[in-house]
Amino acid sequence: MARRELIFRHALVVRVTHWINLLCMTVLLASGLQIFNAHPALYWGSGSDFGQPVLALDAVQQGDDLKGVTRILGASFDTTGWLGTSEEDGEATARGFPAWITVPSYQDLATGRRWHFFFAWLFVVNGAVYVLSGLLRGHFRRDLVPSGGQLRHIGATIRDHLMLRFPKGEEARHYNVLQKLTYLGVIFLVVPILILAGLAMSPGIDSLFPWLPEAFGGRQSARTIHFICAWTIVLFVVVHVVMVLLSGVFNNLRSMITGRYAIEPPARSAEP
Repeated sequence: MARRELIFRHALVVRVTHWINLLCMTVLLASGLQIFNAHPALYWGSGSDFGQPVLALDAVQQGDDLKGVTRILGASFDTTGWLGTSEEDGEATARGFPAWITVPSYQDLATGRRWHFFFAWLFVVNGAVYVLSGLLRGHFRRDLVPSGGQLRHIGATIRDHLMLRFPKGEEARHYNVLQKLTYLGVIFLVVPILILAGLAMSPGIDSLFPWLPEAFGGRQSARTIHFICAWTIVLFVVVHVVMVLLSGVFNNLRSMITGRYAIEPPARSAEP
């Protein structure tokens, strides 16, 4: 009878940078929403066209009630209790994102910016350590670049994920093609664009690199792209956590704490 095998999956630098990233992304999201709440609208271009926002989280008074309204490309949606208003001290208050998800919870742009900038640079330094280590150790080439065979069978991998069938045996030793493409996309596409778009909103950086905001189509476009990239990463994290829960919480957590991952033997076919 085949037994499960305990393999070494994650190097120390991968595990440490993973948990630092989790801390950074949590604070960056919460403090970023605090900053966004100072002007809860997004635009495209160099200036703010208040009449035609790409996205706006508004609050409108209807009789005795304050209603939250979200506008996306001109379409309006009632988002009372979620977006546009927040319950504070028992009363509805005009606020883009609710108090419970921002850092600090009360409206304070200056404090939110301090938290955001500190953890943004920690995120960049931590990411640089991970990427440099990965390049030196051959981590990306060995573990994240999909093989031709994996790419040819990407359809089957998608079907297995939709059916919640997770690999066992030899297949579980390595990331599947969807994991590899997703990690590469987030690490080398989404995160760099997020960082550059964030830098493009800084007047100090713009004075040194005046071409940077124009590369995004203007400072307001950079802000919108920064917002979209941030929520793309949030979506990635949500899907990642769901997959961790469904494929084995203890095994996945152990691999990211100790580096050890248990390979379950494949199910044996029934005898004829």
